[in-house]
Amino acid sequence: MNTPAHHPQCPDGDAARQGLHPLFRPRSVAIIGMSGKPGSAGQVVLGNLVRGGFPGDVYLVGRSGGHIDGREVFTDVAQLPELLDLAILMLPAEAVLEALRGCVARRVRAAVCFASGFAEMGEEGRALQREIAEVARAGGMTLMGPNTVGYFNYVDAFYVMMVELVLPPRLDPAAGPAVAVAAQSGGIGAHIAASLQARGVPISYMMTTGNEAQVGLAEMISFFADDPHTGAVVVYAEQIRSASGFLAAARSARAKGKAVVLLHPGRSEQSQASAASHTGALAGNHAAMRLAVSHAGVLVADSLEEVIDLGQLLLRFPQAPTGGLGLVTASGALCGIAQDYVEPLGLALPPLASAQVEVLRSHLPAYTPPRNPLDLGTLAGWKPELIGLGTAAVLADPAVGSVVVSMPMPEPQASVRWLQSFLDGTADSSKPAIFVMQNEDVALDPAFIALARRSGTIVMRSPERALRALASVTRFGRDRAMAVVPSGQAAPALQALPVLGTGTQAEWVGKQVLRAMGIRTPEGALATGPGEAVRIADRIGYPVVMKAQAATLAHKSEAGGVLLGIRDEAAVRAAWRQLHDNVAAADAGLVLDGVLVEAMGDRGLELVVGATRDAQWGPILMVGLGGIWVEALGDVQLLAPDLSVAAIVERLHRLKAAKLLTGFRGTPPVDLEAVAEVVAALGQFMLAHPHISEVDINPLVAYAAGKGVIALDALVVTHESGAA
Repeated sequence: MNTPAHHPQCPDGDAARQGLHPLFRPRSVAIIGMSGKPGSAGQVVLGNLVRGGFPGDVYLVGRSGGHIDGREVFTDVAQLPELLDLAILMLPAEAVLEALRGCVARRVRAAVCFASGFAEMGEEGRALQREIAEVARAGGMTLMGPNTVGYFNYVDAFYVMMVELVLPPRLDPAAGPAVAVAAQSGGIGAHIAASLQARGVPISYMMTTGNEAQVGLAEMISFFADDPHTGAVVVYAEQIRSASGFLAAARSARAKGKAVVLLHPGRSEQSQASAASHTGALAGNHAAMRLAVSHAGVLVADSLEEVIDLGQLLLRFPQAPTGGLGLVTASGALCGIAQDYVEPLGLALPPLASAQVEVLRSHLPAYTPPRNPLDLGTLAGWKPELIGLGTAAVLADPAVGSVVVSMPMPEPQASVRWLQSFLDGTADSSKPAIFVMQNEDVALDPAFIALARRSGTIVMRSPERALRALASVTRFGRDRAMAVVPSGQAAPALQALPVLGTGTQAEWVGKQVLRAMGIRTPEGALATGPGEAVRIADRIGYPVVMKAQAATLAHKSEAGGVLLGIRDEAAVRAAWRQLHDNVAAADAGLVLDGVLVEAMGDRGLELVVGATRDAQWGPILMVGLGGIWVEALGDVQLLAPDLSVAAIVERLHRLKAAKLLTGFRGTPPVDLEAVAEVVAALGQFMLAHPHISEVDINPLVAYAAGKGVIALDALVVTHESGAA
């Protein structure tokens, strides 16, 4: 065996700088924890390397010594040569730390740790995991795991797995870009990779990151973004441990034309608890995560089936569509089913333009209407060329962004003719197109499969899965198209802002912040005595509302701290006494800042606009129906803080109660532009002022188009003091 060549070490031990090449394509490997027992885990790993044709040097370390397959088994890590690329640790958790220290002493560049018994086991395990990570980091070593099941490098046929493999095929460079899979679960990662391969989708890598003591999903995505063999990345995450790293990696991949598709369970408390017990990952804010990663260009899937479908779709068609759906079928019933199915998904089947109608009319008999969806009926059987003609005509329509061609299973020979016609119809289009061969429990003809794989056709067996996949990528494409604030849209200028203490601010202070953002509030002021309250009311005009003010008086109405419809001086003085009596009864020790006296506002549609700062993912905005309805119905949209006004208006139309915004039962449409401007201003404010934790405007009253909005209540919370 040859002594490995010198590989320069990263002086600061930063795994991101050092790179992941020693893990993915090492030139020398040590397997530590070998047993002479046939079929032991170490021997399985060795067998996978050998059968995969690994060309580099392989060293073995085991307590019993001896020889395995003609290779000497060292009894101590210290016997290894220096500067090996990769150590594969086949050891129990309690032996990992000592082995890593030995590897660091031999200047091993990378290690993979299979052992469980770390962060997923509780605090003691988390402490041990932190310790092994620090040893690796200080020694300039890249560490994969612990609690990983290994990985596949299909590009170089390098397989690190603890189970004996039926070796997967090596990636054919002629196949073009492939999908890389990164998963925190070995079982899910293997399932995704195997499912894609069964469809003929090329795979470049399948990496399982486990507990991610050091190397995690962000590093994986960064590597794949630069990898020439990878065209799309599918990720399964139970917890994203580095939000900033993940977002930066995702943006890098998107900038290089590579889609990232993510499946992340955790919408339920039970799912979060399951993830914590699996990899020791603590649950994060799932809604905040989804919003942030989507805004960074990651397509988030809702199911295991969908993440597989989307990975295949975006590898083949990396440019997400924005138009409607075209459907070509031989089943009139499917036309109706599809209409029902796509409407809740927000995907329309637009009518065809007159030019496309005329093209179709020239080829179709009079009894076959030229429309979308296009039902070819029995014509597809005896004139299969109509499949291609219909597909081409529908794809040529400017309003159509993607197409599904869904056919019932024909005779085996006919299926090939149908697919070839589909290929003829899609040859001149770059729009996503899926061929659905129905009767999914019936095997496909081998000649059909061969043609589909040669041509890179996306073939699905379920029309519903195809429709759902195209709906997801279309929604994603539309969101991406509207996500960025246009260069001509300047951020709103802020006026002088008050100095804020730490914690919850009283309403009268919060409204000063809103006014500084340019958000209109009712005319009025804070009174510190009954006489001042009368002067304010006389100035702004009756009727007025009076509100008790104190930072700790969170629910003023419940404490009797809000009185409405006060119409003269005597009523103001009586209200002053009543407010103080009510608050004293609710909290005898509470000292008020004063009483906010404001003009009564006109009625309008009550909305809620809010912002909160997630510790991991940053600012999140929320808009929806206000008043009590936000709690009763939960009809809200979560928004990124830097959306354009146009994008915010579009999201307002996604509310379940959107009909109330556009005019309902005689009420006029509300001023959506003004609502969106408030949301945009709040987003810019949160980005500019990181010490603001929360802002809540409830209600924001919206008036008829052109009449604007007004904020009737405001809550501002800070986590440190300072000028806003």
